[in-house]
Amino acid sequence: MGTRNNYILSRWSIPFAGFLLALIGGIAYAWGVFVTPMVDRFGWTNAQASLPFTVYVLFLTIASVFGGKYQDKIGPGKVSAIGAILFAVAYGLASLVGHFPHYIWLVLTYGVIGGSACGLTYSCVAPPARKWFPDKPGFAISVGVMGFGLAAVVFAPLKADTLIPSLGIENTFLIIGALSASISLFAAWLIRNPEPGWVPEGFENDKMSHKTTDIRSESSPKQMLRSPIFYMLWLSFFLVIAGGLMCIGLIPTYGKKILGLSPVEAALAVSIFAAVNGLGRPLAGYLGDKVGIVWVMIATYALQAVTFLVFPVFATTKITLYLASAIFGWGFAVTLAVFPALTAIIFGVKNLGVNYGLVLTAFGIGGIAPALGSMIYDRTLSFTPTFVSAGIMTAVGLLLCFVLKKKYDLA
Repeated sequence: MGTRNNYILSRWSIPFAGFLLALIGGIAYAWGVFVTPMVDRFGWTNAQASLPFTVYVLFLTIASVFGGKYQDKIGPGKVSAIGAILFAVAYGLASLVGHFPHYIWLVLTYGVIGGSACGLTYSCVAPPARKWFPDKPGFAISVGVMGFGLAAVVFAPLKADTLIPSLGIENTFLIIGALSASISLFAAWLIRNPEPGWVPEGFENDKMSHKTTDIRSESSPKQMLRSPIFYMLWLSFFLVIAGGLMCIGLIPTYGKKILGLSPVEAALAVSIFAAVNGLGRPLAGYLGDKVGIVWVMIATYALQAVTFLVFPVFATTKITLYLASAIFGWGFAVTLAVFPALTAIIFGVKNLGVNYGLVLTAFGIGGIAPALGSMIYDRTLSFTPTFVSAGIMTAVGLLLCFVLKKKYDLA
């Protein structure tokens, strides 16, 4: 490992390790398949059965800040290993829900401990990839975070069709816990930082890479929090993510009630969203490296805002509904792929873990959006207010991107 050639040959193991960490963390996004079995077995309400996941997302966000801080100090391998152990504890305790049949048990085990585990492991995905790939940071980071987007596509049907029906809720938790801990520990063994000052061969002379990826400054968390650009970045992230989250959960209902689709046809729209969200991330990162991150954001958010605003008159057939879902998935892919790299460009690599953890709190707070979208629909009995609201939010996020580009000379 001591020579430059060895580093070059091995550096692709870093985004692969990040992909594994993100994949395991993203398993939680298939929580919805647990809701109905738990309601039927334990007599909980849908809201009670959904609460552990809400708490999971909250603690993911909180722990990502602390995980980012400590992986900057002691390295990503140690922090992600702690997260792997916490996954084993969280799922192991959650599997005892049959002995403690109250939703608060899962809030504490799955939600608090599992969400903390995910925050620790996820905080180790982007910073090492950025350090190993200064020449193509967007692509390398997006390969890692792709795992988070694909997890629900892979694991939701596995849980719903195989594990829960044949093994039950408790044994499903045990299997997922063993899988999560073992894969995360393997990824923790793989992931590491390069030696100080290391750069890939030829990077110094790669003018195009420098044009779109050069770091503007190295900022501490305190310096970042005093900077107006942080709040524009955070607000743009929040508005775009929250707008999308408000609507995506309503799409199956829209398909069934407005278009008369079967449950399977309506659910396919969400599958298309999830697939584009996951598989689109490396493309988003690649385009960001080539033409500039902010340009990719501007083009994407413009398309997404228009689609939200015209959704009721655009999504009038099964095909146009699927196309709208794909556009929304692309919006998520771009946001979650390029914001870590954009944070590095603006605030540097030295404290990227904790700095991006603070930016990521926008995602955690945006987690309230699905409930807000459902509430708007319940009160108006119309899909239009929710989709128009999402379009306006995305449009404001788009305007902030223009401000970022012009005021701070970002590509």
